Amino acid sequence: MDIAVDPHPTLYLRAFLTELPQPLGQLATPPRVAELLRLDFQAPIEQPEGLQQAVRDMLRQGGFKPSGRSKPSSEYLAATAQAGKMPSINLVVDLANGISLHSGWPISVVDLDRLHPPLCVKIAAPGNRYPFNASGQEIDVSGLICLHDQQGPCANAVKDAQRVKTGPETHSTLTLIWGCQPFGWHVDQAERWYRYILGELGLRVTEVTLRRTGETVS
Repeated sequence: MDIAVDPHPTLYLRAFLTELPQPLGQLATPPRVAELLRLDFQAPIEQPEGLQQAVRDMLRQGGFKPSGRSKPSSEYLAATAQAGKMPSINLVVDLANGISLHSGWPISVVDLDRLHPPLCVKIAAPGNRYPFNASGQEIDVSGLICLHDQQGPCANAVKDAQRVKTGPETHSTLTLIWGCQPFGWHVDQAERWYRYILGELGLRVTEVTLRRTGETVS
């Protein structure tokens, strides 16, 4: 798989595919993953100072305002964990949330089969909005850097579209780590840790090619 990525001054995106041995609804979240959802978990990486502000600055580049109910998903997770209300959703979401909680990076995990290629990452045009939960609540993503498929924007560092979220029948996922400069080294650390855990769980990881918009696929 390849994803075209528009030029962006600070975005440092990482992406990979994960294949599940069974439908997601048949896979329990093991204790080693559930532990990641605790604030007191001794993670092998730490958030560097200034990361949270750098993420917000990255999301502002297109005019989006990452605050209030539109704050980065990583900030929402931190607040939820502080309040002792971190839910368990499913194996792949729990793992992504755990990595996000301790690394500080927003992470999207979407059902690969619910995407409609070709895929690209770019700033969402004015007026773009979509439901982000089962009750139909919408987010206006105008000016926000987003993953797009043929149906429009569908995932980002704030709230992913309900139409691409994982469910019981999911058997393969696309993961996006919404990192930024000057903390590229920390994004790489988070990805290595993420992939290490996936390997421990026996899940197969496949590479995604990120290419600049306009480049041909080799």
